[in-house]
Amino acid sequence: MTAVPLDSFRRELERLLADAEAALAGVADPASLEAARVEFLGARSGRLKDTQKSLGGLAAADKPEGGRRFNEAKNAITACFEAAQVRVVGGAATAAVAAIDVTLPGAPLRLGHLHPLTHTIRRVQEIMGRLGFESVDGPEVEDQWHNFEALAISAEHPARDPLDNFYLAVARGADPLLLRSQTSTVQIRVMENREPPLRIVSLGRVYRPDTADATHYPMFHQVEGLLVEPGTTMAHLKSVLRLFASSFLGGDVRVRFRPSFFPFTEPSVEVDMEWGGRWVEMGGAGMVDPAVLQAVGYDPDAVSGFAFGLGVERIAARRYGVDDIRDFYRNDVRFLRQF
Repeated sequence: MTAVPLDSFRRELERLLADAEAALAGVADPASLEAARVEFLGARSGRLKDTQKSLGGLAAADKPEGGRRFNEAKNAITACFEAAQVRVVGGAATAAVAAIDVTLPGAPLRLGHLHPLTHTIRRVQEIMGRLGFESVDGPEVEDQWHNFEALAISAEHPARDPLDNFYLAVARGADPLLLRSQTSTVQIRVMENREPPLRIVSLGRVYRPDTADATHYPMFHQVEGLLVEPGTTMAHLKSVLRLFASSFLGGDVRVRFRPSFFPFTEPSVEVDMEWGGRWVEMGGAGMVDPAVLQAVGYDPDAVSGFAFGLGVERIAARRYGVDDIRDFYRNDVRFLRQF
């Protein structure tokens, strides 16, 4: 194949540069600027790209000089394009500004802000962090071992009823999966991989097919706390919950504990907080059942622990004076702007 003469390649570059300078000097609007860019600088079919192909046809001894001249032409065309871009875009912006009637009344500036539930979650993490609890999280789609069995919820327990959980369709023969019904699953996952002492708090979404009302919702957020150390007692649990309540809601909040039953704690209590002259159930708590400690390989004779689970929506409702937790999910901007 005959090599491309260097003089011919140089003249081709000169014609290209002259054409580009003339075309870019004449652009007057964004559409013509874009057309010139595609013609001369297009990555696939631009004239500069076509000229670059001729560079490969130069003789080996001419390629260094040809490459230098090609780069000079490319830089010059690019500079012309950038200058035209400043001229055209700047002119359009000036025209747009000139078209603004500054005598018209302005619209109020409305900035976005965090949802009250996000505020609540971050505040809970801050308070529990000061009490020495590390924030952790886990998957929302769980297997039955972590959601039930490791928490001492037997196969015949009514809590595993399909009407009380969101089970997911899986391949035939595969282990059933479900949307987690409690953040206690995170406790199990952490204890499986760490040795005591532990102080963790998990905040995340949980799912239960509850009928939506002022204090229930099918999807809600739960804060789950776990402490496992030698010598832990019920008194430590009560102290932590009272400290949390007073820090979050104020020193005048009243907390009470009612005996209850949960498969994974023994003894177990319901946690209530006084709200607007009436008591509101906030969640459950108790001492970690020895069977749960054994399930993750802990020695219940060497360590003990407590766990608690509180509804974030109920805490937020108490904090902000909201009567119906469904308001948090209605996406009514009139409601959300209050926060």
